Amino acid sequence: QVQLVESGGGSVQAGGSLRLSCAASGYTEFINCMGWFRQSPGKAQEGISSIDSVGRTSYSGSLEGRFTISQDNDKTTLYLQIDRLKPEDAATYYCAADRSLCGRRSLSESAYATWGQGTQVTVSS
Repeated sequence: QVQLVESGGGSVQAGGSLRLSCAASGYTEFINCMGWFRQSPGKAQEGISSIDSVGRTSYSGSLEGRFTISQDNDKTTLYLQIDRLKPEDAATYYCAADRSLCGRRSLSESAYATWGQGTQVTVSS
C-alpha cells in the first residue's frame, strides 16, 4: 500500500505564492502516476496536474499556467507550486497516486486509487 500526506497549505495573500508537498510512503516503487486535485466548498473536485514516473506532466487548461507540478529525484515527494494566488484558488488540495500509467484521464479523480487527506489553502484579497 501507499500512503500520501500533504503539507504546505495555509493562508496567503492574493498575489503570493505557495508550495504544497505530498510525501509518499509505503510501496512507492509501484507508483506510476501522481496528481494534484482541489475542491472548494460546494464545487466539484478539480484536477490540476499530473506527473508520471519519468517526469512528463499534464495540466488543466483552465488554470492559466500558475501551477507547476514536480517531484523529487526519488519520487517520494510530490510538489505543487502555485504562483499569483487568487481568492478563487482557496480550496482543499489533495494529492493522489496510482500504479497505472498516466493517461488521458490523469486529471480525473477516477484514475487514482490512493489519496491523501488534503491540505487547506485560504487566500485573502
